[in-house]
Amino acid sequence: MASIKKFVTTGVLAVLAALSLTLTTHADAAERAAAKKKTHTVAPLKDKALRSGKASRPIAVLRNGRSGNLKRVSSVLRVEPASPSFGQLYGLHNTADALELKSSVALVLDSDTNEVLFSKNPSAVLPIASLTKLMTAVVVTEAKLPLNEALTITDDDVDTEKNSRSRLRVGTTLSREEMLHLALMSSENRAAHALGRAYPGGLEAFVGAMNAKAHELGMNDTHYVEPTGLSSRNQSSARDLATLVKAAQEHPLIREFSISPEYEVEVGKRTTQFRTTDALVRSPSWDILLQKTGYITEAGRCLVVQARMAGRKLIMVFLDSAGKYSHIGDAERVRRWVAELPARTPVVVLPAAVAVLPKPES
Repeated sequence: MASIKKFVTTGVLAVLAALSLTLTTHADAAERAAAKKKTHTVAPLKDKALRSGKASRPIAVLRNGRSGNLKRVSSVLRVEPASPSFGQLYGLHNTADALELKSSVALVLDSDTNEVLFSKNPSAVLPIASLTKLMTAVVVTEAKLPLNEALTITDDDVDTEKNSRSRLRVGTTLSREEMLHLALMSSENRAAHALGRAYPGGLEAFVGAMNAKAHELGMNDTHYVEPTGLSSRNQSSARDLATLVKAAQEHPLIREFSISPEYEVEVGKRTTQFRTTDALVRSPSWDILLQKTGYITEAGRCLVVQARMAGRKLIMVFLDSAGKYSHIGDAERVRRWVAELPARTPVVVLPAAVAVLPKPES
C-alpha cells in the first residue's frame, strides 16, 4: 500500500513538473515574440520634436529607445505656425475700414491733385519688401550709367538672408538694361543686387544714394539698407511710397519695364522667359501706368499701382496684406469703389488707429 501511494505521489509530481516546464516555455516564447514586435512598433511622435521643428523629415521614436525614419505610416504632418508680419505684431490688422481690405495699410490719392480718396494707417512705417526696387530703379536711371554695360551675377548677389531662389545663376552676364528690366518686372533679387553692386563706389555708395534720394523727395519715414527689399530694415510709409511712385513715373524706362508682361533673356546657353509678378498687368479691366509688388514674411503682401480709372490718374498703395492674392483683391475692391464715386469728389476715410514703428538703426 505504501509503495502504491509513493508511486502515485511521484507520478503527480512528474506531471506538475512537466506542465510547469511547458508553461514556462510558452511564456518565454510569448515574451520573445512581444519583444520582437515592440522593436518594430512605431510610437507617437514626441511633442518636443514637433514644437522644435528641427527634423527635416518626420522622426519616429521606437519603443526600444531607438529612433528612425517613419515607414508605412499613411500620413504624418509637421505643422509650423506662420510667422506674423510686423503689421500683425503691432495690431494694425485690427483697424477697420469701409472697404474691408485685407491690407493693414492703404492709401489712394489723385496723382494730379494730391486729393486723398481713401486712407488706412497711411503713416505706419513698415517693411516694404520688393517695393524697394522702385528706388533702386530711380537711382540707377538717374545715375545715367551705360545701359549696355555688361554686368555679371556673382556669389555676392546670392541671397543668404532669406535664401530666395533665382533663375539667374552665378556667372550669368546681362546688360544693365536687362538687369533693370528683370528687377522691375519679375522682381529678380540677384538682378537688383547686381545693379547696386555695379554702382560707382559699390553697394555702400548705392545704398547711400538711395537714402539721399529719399531725403531729397521728402520721404522722411523711409530708410534703406540694401537694394532688393529682402531685408525687413528697408521700411517706409504709404505716404512716402506714393511720393516714390510719382518720382519713378517720371522715367519712361521705369514705367515701361514695370508694366512689361514678359521678357526673354539669354541665361547661359538657354533663352529664358521671365514674367511679371503682378496679375493686374494682364487684366483688361486695368490701365496701369506703373506698378511694383513685394513680399517677405515681415512685410506681408505689398503693392503700389499708378493707373487711370474713372477719369483720374490714381496712385494706390497697399502694405501688409494677409493672403497670397489679397493685395490684388484689395486693388480690385478699390477700383470698383472708385468707379462708383461722383466725378472729382475727394472722399477721405480716416483710420481708426495709426501706428508708427521705430526706424531701424543705420
